[in-house]
Amino acid sequence: MFGLSIADIIVIALYFGAVLAIGVWSSRRIKNQEDFFLAGRGFGKLVQTFAAFGQGTSADSAVGVTTTVFSNGVSGMWASLLYLFATPFYWVTVPWLRRLRVLTTGDFYQERYGSRAMGAVYALIASIGMMGFIAVGFSAMTKTIVAIIPKAIDQYTDADRAAYETALASHLALVDDERAAGQMLTLDELRRRDQIQATSVESRTEGEAAELDLLLHKRPAKTISHASESTLIWLVCLVVLLYAVAGGLEAAFLTDTLQGVFIIFLSFMLIPFAWAKINAIYGGHGVTGALETIHRKLPESFFDILGSPNTTIDFAWHYILAISVMSLFNVLTQPNALVASGSAKDEYVARYGFTVGSLMKRVCTVLWGVLGLAAVVLYGSEVHHSDLVWGYATRDLLAPLGLGLVGLMIACLMAALMSTADCLMLTCSSLLTHNLYCVLIPGRSERHYVWAGRVFGAIILVGSALLATQFDTILQMLKFIWEFPVMLAPALWLGVKWRGANRNGAWASIIVGGLLFFVVPNVLPAVVPSLKTNEYLLGTTQPSPVVRTYTAGEHDVRVRLAEIQAWEQLDAEGKATTPRKQELRVGEEFETTFVLPRKSLFWFQDISVDRNGRRVGQGSLNLELVALDLAGWDLSQNTHALNQTVRIVIRVLVPFGLMYFVSLFFPHRDPKVVDPFFAKMRTRVRTDREEDAREVALSLANTDRYRERLLFPNSQWELFKWDREDVAGFLLTALAIAIILLLTQVFVSLGG
Repeated sequence: MFGLSIADIIVIALYFGAVLAIGVWSSRRIKNQEDFFLAGRGFGKLVQTFAAFGQGTSADSAVGVTTTVFSNGVSGMWASLLYLFATPFYWVTVPWLRRLRVLTTGDFYQERYGSRAMGAVYALIASIGMMGFIAVGFSAMTKTIVAIIPKAIDQYTDADRAAYETALASHLALVDDERAAGQMLTLDELRRRDQIQATSVESRTEGEAAELDLLLHKRPAKTISHASESTLIWLVCLVVLLYAVAGGLEAAFLTDTLQGVFIIFLSFMLIPFAWAKINAIYGGHGVTGALETIHRKLPESFFDILGSPNTTIDFAWHYILAISVMSLFNVLTQPNALVASGSAKDEYVARYGFTVGSLMKRVCTVLWGVLGLAAVVLYGSEVHHSDLVWGYATRDLLAPLGLGLVGLMIACLMAALMSTADCLMLTCSSLLTHNLYCVLIPGRSERHYVWAGRVFGAIILVGSALLATQFDTILQMLKFIWEFPVMLAPALWLGVKWRGANRNGAWASIIVGGLLFFVVPNVLPAVVPSLKTNEYLLGTTQPSPVVRTYTAGEHDVRVRLAEIQAWEQLDAEGKATTPRKQELRVGEEFETTFVLPRKSLFWFQDISVDRNGRRVGQGSLNLELVALDLAGWDLSQNTHALNQTVRIVIRVLVPFGLMYFVSLFFPHRDPKVVDPFFAKMRTRVRTDREEDAREVALSLANTDRYRERLLFPNSQWELFKWDREDVAGFLLTALAIAIILLLTQVFVSLGG
């Protein structure tokens, strides 16, 4: 059924039954908005840890890391480790969110700047960004599950065959190059490939082996599965609606705890099976034998943590540093950060859960990378679409066992998505209810607002599902969404730490930052399409070749042999202009030259070629880079990573600079707003709710209370002195980061 065994289906059914039961149980405990949106602020360290881990780990996390490692080697892990160096600062900054003592981040903008409009604008902007995150998760999950349960060609219906032929025709219409057109399998070729693969290796003739090798270097035009992507999206959407809309944040966080266990199990599950298969195919025993084979079969450049030149085009050290700084500012600005910390019983639980949950994801990232390396050895010549490698590995390694493990993997992928979707959905629901609906329709009962929150939650989730079903390239939005909160960050950070911050500066940073970095760059190319084909704006980087020295492995020997064979096929003129390379032996040092691809200077999604052969800019136009180039800095001489680093630095500095200088030169300070706010922020959160309320009341009565906790008590800056808990937590988290990097190096080095 659906290409799954009975055991697989039973596992999936049991999982769905468990999360729905949690939702029904939690729904009976909801009495007001705080119960629904923040679960009564009563969670301890265990639930908070798994909640932070669960909402930070969606279906695209494990699949995405494995995909990038499969394509780029160990350095592909930086796709998920970009936030690594910001993690120790979570220990210090997360308590700020708990001390706000508000229901939503929108409440902060309203309270700190005395502007309901600002809270409403934040609610709208943040909800749009969170819908994009949910849609990305939907897309990643469905693509992988579709790869796990494909139909055999003899199971194709007439509609399936027609859909395949349509996809093949669309591909052929978009390419002019005959060789590129031949990279897609026709239905007859697909049938022949499956027929040969169904036979044992020993029984294949030499001709069949050669034919299969040729067919394996082509890829299907479309994956026909037992379940369509849209069906899977709506199924998961329905389950999340039933338990999260009914049970609120308590249901979401309790299921996150369950789902966190599933995700961790997912991270371990495939690795031993992959190692065992490597040993079975290539010989060897145990973990050491598998790792030695991986090192023997892959090029040395695959094990560079900071990447070969091919991968540092995206993950250079300065780009990683810039993204880490941006992420530190943006993480607190994202509305789900307040939900994750605001639901804790006190600020220690909030900081502990958020930090440890984030560290758990970093450890899992290393495991996903280890699987990616094993997958290259096993499937490097079979899977030519890296997005499908996780699904392919699941089907190949787990299905033959018949123990329901494929069903467990599908449940894990759904768990990863749902643990993120439920929290983000409730986050948006609380924003729209509390900062928009309550403003427009005040004076209703708590029960009325809880039901309004449920309706908004359903709208957000359904909207995200629609977004995911309408756009195949939704994953291209991810990088854009990462940067989206930067326009909101200055108002939060300076608002919390600088008494001089005011609504004039906040509005300037939000409006100008939004227009300059998001609205105009996207609207301008749509209004003036000729910009996309403007010769100047189609400029690219001019990278110089990079020469590296490596020790040859089996993979390098095979590649060199193929290069020599290709040289032998050249005509006399070709041989005269291209020197013949020397044969390699395993263990011999050799030089290799990397010719980096040219990347667009100004277009966010690079440059493509249309049907008429014209080059066309894709995505938004990076106006900040255009301005720098016109000012005299020749960006074409920079690496792509350096240009992207400069772009990120500008996107951080400009909004913060606007906020600071506008607030400084156009002061608007209301002591009745500012003094109580900072008095509350200096008051630590107590576990007992009544005691905490008394402490806050005392601080509001004397707004200079606890001023001795400030580093500069007579200035406008509210910078706290670090106590022993702050220092110990920060240093231990930094030590954990060092251990994770060491763990990565150990995994990479074993067997080498």
